[in-house]
Amino acid sequence: MSKEILILSGSPRKYGNSSLLCGQFMKGATEAGHHVEMIHLADKRVRYCTGCYACEGTGKCVQDDDMADILEDMVTADVIVLATPVYFYTMCAQMKTVIDRTVPRYTEIAGKDFYFILTAADGKREALERTVEGFRGFTSCLDGANEKGIVYGTGAWKIGDIKTSQAMVQAHEMGKGA
Repeated sequence: MSKEILILSGSPRKYGNSSLLCGQFMKGATEAGHHVEMIHLADKRVRYCTGCYACEGTGKCVQDDDMADILEDMVTADVIVLATPVYFYTMCAQMKTVIDRTVPRYTEIAGKDFYFILTAADGKREALERTVEGFRGFTSCLDGANEKGIVYGTGAWKIGDIKTSQAMVQAHEMGKGA
């Protein structure tokens, strides 16, 4: 059965290491017959949440930016991939901002499968665990969220470093199995 897969690529570098892994996940998922949309958050205008809670009860944020469309895509997807480079042992600002801005409709992001893709210069998988826990903090607020897999892209500092990593194969295989 074909699924609607949404990949949120948080990298500010369109061809950065986490984006390259997203491309591999997308390739695998497409080969498996799924419909895949990838959003490069760096190409979108998403302002920070102001904590005004004007969205309470309305399901709409008062800010006029690209987040409403991103959130609609999150609500309608069957599978969501959250991908980020790891900066100072946590997710990039672009990804955190999008997560914070789901408040108006986060209860509608229910029953989804989630995959996490992370890259870091550090060569140890443990260096990425704080970021994984950050993603899990988000998904723990979502009814029926299912963590399906994690790609750990370690030892990737410069653009393209990830190309020789086993993480490329893992991302492709996870995409095929989504």
